[in-house]
Amino acid sequence: MPTPMLTTLLILANVLGATMALPQALRLFRTGRCDGVSGGWAGLSLAMNLWWLSYGLALGLWSLVPVSAIAAALYLVIVVTWIRLRGRAALREVALGSAVGSFPVPFLLVGGWSVAGLAIGVGYGVQLAPAVAATFRTHELRGVAAGTWLMAWVEAAIWLVYGITLADRALVIGGASGVALSAAVLARLAATGHRPFSVARPAWAVG
Repeated sequence: MPTPMLTTLLILANVLGATMALPQALRLFRTGRCDGVSGGWAGLSLAMNLWWLSYGLALGLWSLVPVSAIAAALYLVIVVTWIRLRGRAALREVALGSAVGSFPVPFLLVGGWSVAGLAIGVGYGVQLAPAVAATFRTHELRGVAAGTWLMAWVEAAIWLVYGITLADRALVIGGASGVALSAAVLARLAATGHRPFSVARPAWAVG
């Protein structure tokens, strides 16, 4: 039975998870720049949030349902905006990311949701990998919203704690991957002089 403190953290995780893509979506709209933003990450993130939504519905983990549904909608907005900014040629990168996001299918077919859940948990690391790679390919990261990655780190840490408490391996793997990869993006922003930990700028600002 979750404690009041754990329940509070869970609510916070849902709020962060549901809105962490919002700073990035707002930044794309506000600046019209997508420097350092990966279309593959956006497509893959959309797919993985649909998987988490399905996993939560299948296993009755209702705490996963609202965060996954709202996050999926926001990533869809990012995908559409990114394609609008980059042109139709960008569809290939988004489509590739979405296709990679189908990798839990064989695990689901072979072992059901218990096995697919582990693949989905690992998939969180796969989901963030294109974004991490994109930030390390260039020093020009004005398209990257630090607020999204700060929120991603905190959210992942909460899901890690929650997964350990429930002994849910999918949540533990996903949370640990999220903590490590979000930290990598923040470290890259800091190393390139974008001040990701500045509190004086709006949440969608780089730094």
